[in-house]
Amino acid sequence: MNYADITKAHLWSNVDQAHDLFTDMRQNDPVALIETSDYRPFWAVSKHADIVKIERQHDKFLNTQNSVLIRSKDEDIRAQNPVQMRTLINMDGAEHATFRKLTQDWFLPQNLKTLESKVGDIADSFVDRMLATGGECDFVNDISVWYPLRVIMMILGVPEKDEALMLKLTQEIFGSEDPDMQRKGQTDEERFQFMMDFFNYFTQMTADRRANPGDDVASIIANAIIDDKPIGDMEALGYYVIIATAGHDTTSSSTAGGLLALMQNPAQMNKLRNDPTLLPQAIEEMFRWATPVKHFLRTATEDYTLRGKSIKAGDRLMMMYASGNRDEEVFDKPFEFQIDRRPNKQIAFGFGVHRCLGHLLAKMEMQAFFKALLERTSDIELNGDPAWIHATFVSGLKRLPVRFKAR
Repeated sequence: MNYADITKAHLWSNVDQAHDLFTDMRQNDPVALIETSDYRPFWAVSKHADIVKIERQHDKFLNTQNSVLIRSKDEDIRAQNPVQMRTLINMDGAEHATFRKLTQDWFLPQNLKTLESKVGDIADSFVDRMLATGGECDFVNDISVWYPLRVIMMILGVPEKDEALMLKLTQEIFGSEDPDMQRKGQTDEERFQFMMDFFNYFTQMTADRRANPGDDVASIIANAIIDDKPIGDMEALGYYVIIATAGHDTTSSSTAGGLLALMQNPAQMNKLRNDPTLLPQAIEEMFRWATPVKHFLRTATEDYTLRGKSIKAGDRLMMMYASGNRDEEVFDKPFEFQIDRRPNKQIAFGFGVHRCLGHLLAKMEMQAFFKALLERTSDIELNGDPAWIHATFVSGLKRLPVRFKAR
């Protein structure tokens, strides 16, 4: 097998083929040096224990501006830009802690409890929308991309009328390698135009929230004080982008991936219908199964030995979460979807200080949606072939045709 195929977006759209490759890597070369003509060299880390070990040592393995795999030529284009947008995934240490703390209270259990009824109402409204299709729909494009978007836009403070714009922009960021989703342009520079669209939209939002602050997350970001100074425009933009994108696309992919897993495992679907108390465990298994964030990169600050491989200071390491979540040493029967799996040490949200800020919100959203869906339908099944996004970073289903019956 050619391990360099992990740099090819189309591999990640073929789930079985991808997992065959990951299994081979875990068993034969779990810390594999990947060298290609299109990307700078990096180490592919495919074992759960090694990913956790790297995440724990966040002082030795840093987030940098290159925390996601992109082509060398695109790195060069970005490096020429004197103004760089940075998000939480590009920060470490005290800076990361400071920026994370700005909105952390919003995503703690006590605050999420106050949002529970609103999220439940939104979940019900999207099950209403699904039932209104008459028994058939494309679950991804009709339901799952819109439901978590509505929730995160409510929290951020984006009006409902602008949700279509937000969806388009987030899909172009994460689906930039997919021919069905990328913005058409003659040059790579033109494809980066979507970031300017984000910048213009959120620059206006910052001005509005500074003049008219509200009780939403956008107001917190716009009026934040960092090192005794108002937050910079690019820092504010980075915060908006990470919340708008990470708070939407990942939950959408996990919701669709979870439903597909239930449909492909009808005994598990029936078990969940018969015992709704299993729903929290089922949601954990859905995240393990779908793992929408496929990787992050870390950069070593010092020489380090990992499974006998000599990592040099400055080397990059790809933490392959999708592989780690099928690790045979951690999960019993990892290729079986088990809604009552316990323990479930899934790492779909990362690990340690960089664990996803909104992981509790994502779980609450999915529990609310599947509770409503299973209560209000009696049968759900595939109605055609599913299709996955071509992407190496965040990937999930882009089509999921289903048919169903209302109770």
